[in-house]
Amino acid sequence: MITGNRTSTPKKKNKDSLFNRINKWLHLWLGLVSGIIVLIVCVTACIWVFNEEITGLLEPETKVEKQDRPVITPSQLSAIAANLYPDKVPAYATYQQGRAINLNLKSPKEEGRRGGGTSLKINPYTGEVISKKVHKKGETDFFRFILNGHRFLWMPYEIGRPIVNYGTMVFVVLLITGLIWWYPKKWNKSTRDKSFKIKWGASFKRVNLDLHNVLGFYSLLFLLAIALTGMVYGIQWYSNGLYWVTSGGDKLKEFKRLESDSLQVNKHYTPQQAMDIAWNKVLAKHPKSEGFYYNFPDTSKAKATIGITVYPNKGQFYNSQGYTFDQHTLKELKREDVYATSYASSSFGGKLRKMNYDIHVGSILGFPGKVLAFLSSLIGASLPITGFLIWYGRKFKKKKGKTDAGSTDASKFTDKPVMKPRLKVISKDQEPVLAANSALPQ
Repeated sequence: MITGNRTSTPKKKNKDSLFNRINKWLHLWLGLVSGIIVLIVCVTACIWVFNEEITGLLEPETKVEKQDRPVITPSQLSAIAANLYPDKVPAYATYQQGRAINLNLKSPKEEGRRGGGTSLKINPYTGEVISKKVHKKGETDFFRFILNGHRFLWMPYEIGRPIVNYGTMVFVVLLITGLIWWYPKKWNKSTRDKSFKIKWGASFKRVNLDLHNVLGFYSLLFLLAIALTGMVYGIQWYSNGLYWVTSGGDKLKEFKRLESDSLQVNKHYTPQQAMDIAWNKVLAKHPKSEGFYYNFPDTSKAKATIGITVYPNKGQFYNSQGYTFDQHTLKELKREDVYATSYASSSFGGKLRKMNYDIHVGSILGFPGKVLAFLSSLIGASLPITGFLIWYGRKFKKKKGKTDAGSTDASKFTDKPVMKPRLKVISKDQEPVLAANSALPQ
């Protein structure tokens, strides 16, 4: 004979510490608040990383094989521009070995302004005009549009820029809190598999969770490097503090715009002569440079200067060297900011700051580094999506379970164990006692 004896099961205690609960709370709500910002910034980053390579593929006519002779001089570029557009003046020229020179022209009213103007693609050896394009006022090309989204979300600059800057800072916090949440309490085969492998054959929920956790871990260091270098361009106190830490307590010197001696106007050189002489001086110091940028002096401003920057390596900017000259006397003007010093003679903090852009876009490691930056940014864009799906599934499935429990077997929708009676066998000699007890009034 058997009897039923119902026993209770103790509730499982929540072993999460206060620190872990705060960490999870921060990761959840900061992720929900900043998700759309992170998504846009990371997607635009993916596209921007390969802007030079994509532009080259879309404009195959601008590819020019390297030749063993010098490129044309600034005065030759000015003459080409004057012949085609006598009402415009050269603003700046950029060049990267293997491509055409890009010469930007502006009318006198536009000179000194950003955007707009006319651009010419010119063979760097023969001076042949390969293509020309007039940019309408306010017009932006595809990659400029992408960059605007990356920098300020296509909003007014003064509004969008701080949102991106501090949204990136929140993303850094999310990466750190995510690592803490990811770290298993115990290491064994099961936790290693969950932490480092994606179980592709599992349910959608499990695969989505693995995509968030596993890919987030593998991309963590790369995303941190991209985010931390990105904040240098937008958050002044962070930029100054980072340089102070990496340089051993040195203060980051501010960029100061240098000026030509306005009392020397028309006493020494014409603008064309000044540009050629300055260019030849720089070229003599860097005969093997694979790229350059130089701005023509604004002739409407007597204090404007000539600026020339050379890039020793194609596609990299960390070891570039900049020069500034008085447009009237050709005296070299010395800047004191971190970018004015050569890479070789810079301190550790100075070298790190000069490498900042190359680290940000991955070019510090060449083309493989760009691929890593692309993949990391792509994973970064996926994290808000997979994270939202995890939260949505847990939040609303729980609510659904509570709603259905009233009309259906509640045991299907609750995590609490169902109580089962404990059965006990009664011997024959105990039956009279049981019978007597059952006869007692209730």
